This record gives sequence, structure tokens and C-alpha cells, in this order.
Amino acid sequence: MPVFYSTPHKPFRFDHLDPSLDLACLKVPPLTQSLKTHTETKIVGVPKNILWERLVFLLSIHGHAPLSDRCKSLRYGGENTITFSDAYAKLIDVEFDECYYFGDDNASGLPKIELDNTKTICYDWIAFNRGGKHDIDHIETGDDFVKEIWFYSSDRIDGKTPVKDACVVSLLTPEELEDFDFSETMARFKAVSEMETRGMKGKFNGLGPNGKPKHYKFRTTCITRGLGHSTAPLGESTTKAKVIVPEGARDIILDPRQLLQCLPRSTSPYKKILDYLECT
Repeated sequence: MPVFYSTPHKPFRFDHLDPSLDLACLKVPPLTQSLKTHTETKIVGVPKNILWERLVFLLSIHGHAPLSDRCKSLRYGGENTITFSDAYAKLIDVEFDECYYFGDDNASGLPKIELDNTKTICYDWIAFNRGGKHDIDHIETGDDFVKEIWFYSSDRIDGKTPVKDACVVSLLTPEELEDFDFSETMARFKAVSEMETRGMKGKFNGLGPNGKPKHYKFRTTCITRGLGHSTAPLGESTTKAKVIVPEGARDIILDPRQLLQCLPRSTSPYKKILDYLECT
């Protein structure tokens, strides 16, 4: 079925699928990665953004993503018609018999799905100007503020560098997002504190008068902050407000696990395209 949207929501860079999931039906090669933490080595599978890119590619080749990334807003005008526009003018009117609605950030006339008691995923990207060379890939704290810290080879330096920057993941309420105690600066401070609590140290700085090794303090700066989507799934201890779905349109609640199980069957119409791809 054709897919229309104003903003593509690509999976988070460090979200991975289960390593046992077989994506041979999409000609995506098996991929496992070992992530080192302070307590164990975690094995993860294919990054979710690879699956997302392959599915968007197949939809586009079949003409099922007709507006690509050109659409900036959409409006339901009644009589089962949706108008799609770019930043300057209308692109197209689309009539439908049945529409499956998943929500959209820039839709008017269609329901704004609001959830009670939800938190927003917050991503704080942090540059390590000193102390970025270590072998840890992931820290999980158990707190909503600075819930996870993902370390990755710095994008600020060309090539595969041993210097790592970090992405701090937090779950914040709307009130916390406006509070300085939960700001980018405090996320940066807490991330460094969590690292030091686990025995991580900055660059070696010689021996002190007592013969013990000294280390420089971590030096960090904030790169940017980004917001993800609400973490509360529809239908699970939440209430939907102001949802009036137009006749012929349905708001959809889907379990990602069920969708993954449907991949072999749902990708069969794309077999001719997939036959040209190699799974190595």
C-alpha cells in the first residue's frame, strides 16, 4: 500500500534487532555486534535503521512512497481526501477508500493522538575533548535521567578513530524538559559522574608524590539535543484524547514483534527486486 508522511521517523542510531532474527527474506546479511559494558558483553543484531532503509527502498522502487521526502504537511479536507503540501504549495490531493492512520507530526484535520502520563525520549550528544579513548560501548544506569550512555567512534574526526563521543538517552516529562536540572549541561555532568563511578578515568598524567598514577579529568562539550517520540504505547495504560478518526480511516496500534514475524510473507511481492541483491 502507498505510504505518505511529512517526517520520516528513522530508528535511533543505536537501536538493534534481536541477533536471532533472520532477515534473509530482505537480503539483509546476518550481523552481530559485541558491545562491551562494565559487567558483561552484550550481543546485538542488525541495527534497526538498516531494516528501515531496506523497507523504504523497496517501497520507493515499487512507487509506494510517491512523495518521498518532499511533503512537509498534510491536511484532511473531508470526503475521504487528503491534501499533501511542501513548504510552498500543494503537491497533490489523494482520495482513498480506506486509510490506515499511524499519526503524523504535521497533520491537520486528522486526530492528534495525545497520551496521558507519558515521557519523551531525549538524546544528548556529547563530545569528549579529553578522555575519549576507552573500550566501553554502553552504560545503563537504571534512572530515567541519563538512562543509557552509548559510546561511538567520533563523527567529528575523519576515519575510524579510537576517540569516542557519547549519546546520552533520557526519559523526561514535559515539565522536566523545561527544567535546568534536566538540561543538556546537567546530562553531560551526570554522564561523566556515571563514568567515574564505574572506575573510568581520563588520560594518564604521570605519578603523584605518593607514587600513585594521576589522570586528567574528562573534558566534554555538548553537541546537540534531540527529542524522540513518546514512550507510552497506545492501548497500554494510556488514554487517547481528542481522537476523531474520519470515516474510512483507522488509527492503528501494532506490535513491532508481530510486524517482524510478517516480514517473509509481506516482502514476497518484492521478490524480483530482491533477487538482484546479494545477501553476503
